[in-house]
Amino acid sequence: MHRLFVGLRPPRAVRERLSAAMSGIAGARWQSDDQLHITLRFIGEVDRRVGEDVAHALATVAFPPLSLRIEGVGSFDARGRVNAVWAGVRPHDEIARLHRKVDQAVVRAGLPSERRAYLPHITLARFGRGAGPVDRWLGDHAALCSAPFEVDAMILFESHLGSEGASYAAVERYPLTG
Repeated sequence: MHRLFVGLRPPRAVRERLSAAMSGIAGARWQSDDQLHITLRFIGEVDRRVGEDVAHALATVAFPPLSLRIEGVGSFDARGRVNAVWAGVRPHDEIARLHRKVDQAVVRAGLPSERRAYLPHITLARFGRGAGPVDRWLGDHAALCSAPFEVDAMILFESHLGSEGASYAAVERYPLTG
């Protein structure tokens, strides 16, 4: 089985800006540089044949390069417990349109449509039960931002879960040209 997702990789200068903000929360598992990405569509575990169908369907997605920027921070929680902090990505409308096109391609490959609302972000840290609190960090970094940056490709990644967290390997790169 292959655990897949489609994402965008911000340039090095943006990743360095994000890395500079990644400290100050007890028990946080901060992401490594290799893990910093914007998820367009989580696919999950699929067999090789479905993975190949997804890869072929993604090759049909036509979309122009994106001009994005980092803007603000936030957190995700489950059952009232924060489990991640993230940096926001804007403009929302353009990246959401690409998300919909990627989702449609994944559906054409035979998988169900994404059901969750799409919020473009870059996960900065994940938390176990003993981590936190995050309120001070969120306040201190509320104005986190970057200059606009261009993203000219989307990437099909394979995620490998391990004791140190997830590691990602690029399976296929799809230029944004259309």
